[in-house]
Amino acid sequence: MTFSLSNAYYRLVLDKPRTTLLLLAMLVCFFAWHSSNFRLDASSDSLTLENDQALKYYQAIEARYGSDDFLVITYTPIDDLFSDRVKTDIRELSDELMTIQRVESVVTILDVPLIDSPPVTLSELQDKVLTLESPDTDQMLARQELLTSPLYKNLLISSDGKMTAIQVNFKRDKIYHQLLEQRSHLREKQLEDNLTASEKEELKVVSKQFERYMTNLQKQEHNDILQVRQIMAQHREQAKLFLGGIPMITSDSIDFINHDLMTFGIGVLIFVVVLLTIIFNQLRWIILPMITCGVAGLVMIGFLGWINWPVTVVSSNFISLMLIITLSLMVHLIVSYRELQAQDSSSTHLMLIRQMIVSKIQPSFYTAITSIVAFASLIISGIRPIIDFGWMMTIGISMSFVLAFTLFPAMLALLPATNTNLKYDITGIITRFFARLIQRFDIAILLIFMLLAIISIVGISRLSVENRFIDYYKESTEIYQGMTLIDKKLGGTTPLDVIIDAPADFFQSDEDISPQSGETNLEADEEFDSMFEEFELEMDENGGITSTSYWLNSTMLPEINSIHDYLVSLPESGKVLSIASSMRMLSSLDDSMVVDDLFLSILYKRLPDNIKVSLFSPYK
Repeated sequence: MTFSLSNAYYRLVLDKPRTTLLLLAMLVCFFAWHSSNFRLDASSDSLTLENDQALKYYQAIEARYGSDDFLVITYTPIDDLFSDRVKTDIRELSDELMTIQRVESVVTILDVPLIDSPPVTLSELQDKVLTLESPDTDQMLARQELLTSPLYKNLLISSDGKMTAIQVNFKRDKIYHQLLEQRSHLREKQLEDNLTASEKEELKVVSKQFERYMTNLQKQEHNDILQVRQIMAQHREQAKLFLGGIPMITSDSIDFINHDLMTFGIGVLIFVVVLLTIIFNQLRWIILPMITCGVAGLVMIGFLGWINWPVTVVSSNFISLMLIITLSLMVHLIVSYRELQAQDSSSTHLMLIRQMIVSKIQPSFYTAITSIVAFASLIISGIRPIIDFGWMMTIGISMSFVLAFTLFPAMLALLPATNTNLKYDITGIITRFFARLIQRFDIAILLIFMLLAIISIVGISRLSVENRFIDYYKESTEIYQGMTLIDKKLGGTTPLDVIIDAPADFFQSDEDISPQSGETNLEADEEFDSMFEEFELEMDENGGITSTSYWLNSTMLPEINSIHDYLVSLPESGKVLSIASSMRMLSSLDDSMVVDDLFLSILYKRLPDNIKVSLFSPYK
């Protein structure tokens, strides 16, 4: 079996090298055609396993409490932040950002509701909401409120009052989430039960639709971020601006991957040319390895495009590693050919190629297979980008090995024989130097390496894992500078959502939480008394917000306050937001009022919708 297979290989590759090259050319053209579908991806979908339960839970929470699909612009003006000139510039910047098609809203210090500038009553708050631009707003009190508010301080404005944040919210993409939910449902069903033929076809169609839509969406997001940066550039004379947010990080990461691929590609090309020139100093030994390496890279890129397998931040360096491994195989073959020619100058060119293959195919196979096993071990890591990287390197090394023993000998067989001059043998010079060095200083070298081994063991014991996200980027990048600024002045760049579920039986009964009786000082506030009379009928009918919310009632709010205060006390915590923040902000309306369920229901009913959205919707 082995003998017949080897004979077939020799007859095809050495006896018919043109046929081999034609077949390989057809294969290369096929993958070159599909290389246009090669894409980069830095989204969560490319970083998590299929049917990842943590991701599924996160997407459910995101759908309920709001998406993280927004940008943050840090705005540090040259003039005073509350000056008319700066407020005018912020308004112009906000209006220009709203012209972008996918932008749904822009939140600035000019838009947030103020309740203490001057202080307002519940009745006044219901009729009119003050903002920093309202004519009736007291600017000095507004400055004080923004700098001390439990909601706005270190979130919308820095504690020193010199920097503010502008939040650019994008519209929720219904098509994207619809396709994602449909694909996730079919994938989950595929794990639990066998899909029918129609469901398998549906999953295949939906997956392709989702991938195409994701590609177009990434391009659209990239264009949107370019527009945002162009608008920001027009305001840099007035302030120092940085851009942050997950969409920007995703877009810039893809740009970095593109840049790295180009940089490493050119770097490897230069390295190959210089190395082969120094070692062999012959044109054929430079061109043939370069062609083989180039074809290996092109075939792998085309293969990934053909099966629509995106490259992530982790797996983006597979091409460089693959080309270096291909080059190492080339060097082994070339050195073997030159040595065989120098030893037996009477052998024909084809005989030398055959001997070269016979002498090197087995050690090259062991070299390739051990590398494949090493990278294949990454497949069991349980981390999606690591698994992808392991598979890509496994497939890439296999392709390199096949091309090294088909493309290279077929091209070499078509070239005429050439004399090998081993007088200029740089590798021989280097190896002989080290041989003499080891023979002369054997004990000293042994002691040096024993010392290095001890140092290495000590160093290994001190290894630590760094997971600070912004340290993955250079200090010169906008991601690093903007995120560092947010970390220092606006409460942090790494959000953590603490989800506290109500007991399951709460959702099964409408009587679990009922309005609590409490003593409210009605006589101290006639306004409260009038609101109670108007609201009494509705309370009788539906019990108010406190009967439908497990947390927004006098029984559970103290527990929320305790959890909130605990999170604030952690040294790692930046800005902490919860219902407690909202209630503490509203407590300034009237400190004399006792917060019981009746009061909470009336308060919630009387609040304008925009304040409900800001203070309660993100948490309930």
